[in-house]
Amino acid sequence: MEDPRAESEPLLSRARGGSVGPGAASGRDLCFDQAAVFIEDAIQYRSINHRMDARSLWLYRLYYSSACQWTLSFTISLILLLAFIETPSSLTSTADVRYRSAPWDPPCGLTEGIELLCLLVFVADVSVKSYLVGWAQFRKNAWLLAYLLVLVVSLADWIASLSLVCQEPMRIRRLLRPFFLMQNSSMMKKTLKCIRSSLPEMASVVLLLALHLCVFTMLGMLLFTGEKQGDGRDRERLTYFRNLPEALTSLLVLLTTANNPDVMTPAYSRNRAYAIFFIVFTLIGSLFLMNLLTAIIYNQFRGYLMKSFQTSLFRRRLGARAAYEVLSSLSAQGEALPAGVGVKPQDFLHVLQRVQLHSQHRQVIMEKVRSYGSDLLSADEFQKLFNEFDKRVIRKRPPRPEYRSPFLQSAQVLFSHRYFDYLGNFIALGNLVSISVFLVLDADVLPDDRDDFVLGILNCIFILYYALELLLKVFALGPRGYLSFSSNVFDGLLTVVLLVLEISTLAVYRFPHPGWKPEVLGLLSLWDMARLLNMFIIFRFLRIIPGMKLMAVVATTILDLLKNMRAFGGILVVVYYVFAVLGINLFRGVVVAPGNGSLAPDNSTAPCGSFEQLEYWANNFDDFAAALITLWNVMVVNNWQVFLDAYRRFSGPWSKMYFVLWWLVSSVIWVNLFLALILENFLHKWDRRTHLQSLAGDPDAACHVTVEQLLFRDVLEEPTEDELLEKLGHHPHLRLRR
Repeated sequence: MEDPRAESEPLLSRARGGSVGPGAASGRDLCFDQAAVFIEDAIQYRSINHRMDARSLWLYRLYYSSACQWTLSFTISLILLLAFIETPSSLTSTADVRYRSAPWDPPCGLTEGIELLCLLVFVADVSVKSYLVGWAQFRKNAWLLAYLLVLVVSLADWIASLSLVCQEPMRIRRLLRPFFLMQNSSMMKKTLKCIRSSLPEMASVVLLLALHLCVFTMLGMLLFTGEKQGDGRDRERLTYFRNLPEALTSLLVLLTTANNPDVMTPAYSRNRAYAIFFIVFTLIGSLFLMNLLTAIIYNQFRGYLMKSFQTSLFRRRLGARAAYEVLSSLSAQGEALPAGVGVKPQDFLHVLQRVQLHSQHRQVIMEKVRSYGSDLLSADEFQKLFNEFDKRVIRKRPPRPEYRSPFLQSAQVLFSHRYFDYLGNFIALGNLVSISVFLVLDADVLPDDRDDFVLGILNCIFILYYALELLLKVFALGPRGYLSFSSNVFDGLLTVVLLVLEISTLAVYRFPHPGWKPEVLGLLSLWDMARLLNMFIIFRFLRIIPGMKLMAVVATTILDLLKNMRAFGGILVVVYYVFAVLGINLFRGVVVAPGNGSLAPDNSTAPCGSFEQLEYWANNFDDFAAALITLWNVMVVNNWQVFLDAYRRFSGPWSKMYFVLWWLVSSVIWVNLFLALILENFLHKWDRRTHLQSLAGDPDAACHVTVEQLLFRDVLEEPTEDELLEKLGHHPHLRLRR
């Protein structure tokens, strides 16, 4: 049984004696476990403020194991995806209200049972987290308190849903589901915190935009009063400035330029001087205030990535220092040495065997520790070991096959040379050119009149070359060596699929001959599928980009952007999810096809440019998938005035508030955040490129620069020893005696 005093005793006491009994052995083993957990926290940039007794350490490592984290991620994905199958279900072939069949209605209790399992997983998750951080820290953690509150509300709403036999008008817990995604991502929390800090400045610009709209709305209604029936000003008033809400909506849409120049044309046709009104409005609103908002958001996020790296660096250094303190206390046991002189290399190597990390990282660090001999590792040397985790792991390629024949050896050198890859890329380029040429030539030819004889022969030749290239590379590199390159894996899979499709095409349609035209038996023929997959050959040319200096900056910026987009993408998923659920509750069933008691006129009598005339029937909120697509179309803001007008007629003028709010959140705030992230990545990447060029003459320096140091070398600050020790001194479950 665990000693009840284990949690209260100092873990890093300097007064430990040199006893060698069972208690000392178990204490030594506990210190090794503590150091291993601290090292794992440092590697993963996690907080070290958690319980440190033996039972808690076991639970902590179990919680952060791959199996538990994958289970939690799967549960979050599952509960979010339930929106597609629960009532109203999205399992129909089309969202168009004119052709959509009755959706599948899951029986009461099916999706609710899956949801209950997910909620129970979250209950276990918050329970484990609360126990590990301790009650004192739990009360101070706003996210954990909110986590508990969301679970209580969700379970209460779930019970109410079953009590009403799944006939409740609204499920509150659907709106709360995105919280489970946010609370599981530290980057999303940091992003939300930065957005919150930006809100006051953004609100000031939004207030200026509102004032700008109000002033020009009143000016417009005074200008376009209409002198007589049928003149330009009268048409302007009746169409866009009929009343205050209509005028405000027209100018709001003009702010996004979606209805330009339509809104200006009637008045401009009457008198060209009226163009000044609309031009001044656009200059102030779209070109000045909207771009000012972009500048404010970028200014707030200019240091977003740097701050994130700074926090991560501090967590790494703090975890490493905590591990050092634990191990250095073991080094001082039973020895006439001052406390904290260093860490025994054999102790660190022993702990390293317990740490979950990449085998090659482990091997590199072990070799570096052995290079110190039997000397104690100082705090600075101990911290430098953790820089190895930031370096890329370079995998060793499997050895190539050894051939005795001089001819085979020469062939091996030839087919493993980079020029052979260049030849393959040149052949792939010819393949793409041939497809493009025939697409242009056949553009005006009816499908029944086409002759695919020449293209069929060329396709056979290209696929045979890809298959031959695959075999030759396997011969030169060996099967394991061939598969060790991700580019070869992609090429090989594509070649195998193309070869299977080509053989199937020849078996079904025979060998190409004059007048050869494969018949479409389904959505696509085997021949069309082969041509479509052939286009994936274009990805071979992406490997050329890193060799071109200017394009390499752009390419690596895109790659880094994708890595850092998880938090921003998660925020977008959250706002889409919440607005889609709100849209379903507000507008479900309001769009009804004409002829069924609908408010919508028939397409033949609908005004030009209206919802009905444009046949936007699939843009509705009758299910979750349809709501997502509708929100996407509004976010793009092209023709979004059509949605404003249609839903005003179908459900009332208050519906405009929903769409305007969505425009502010998605198009104004999130798109500008995305732009700020692109600028931040590109500027630092360009600066990195300059730095790499300065290191071109110093290969040793270039190979020892870590990712964070390279990206933010001028702004990242190493925490001082006093800062680390002060932070360790405030650890809620670890007391350091010095």
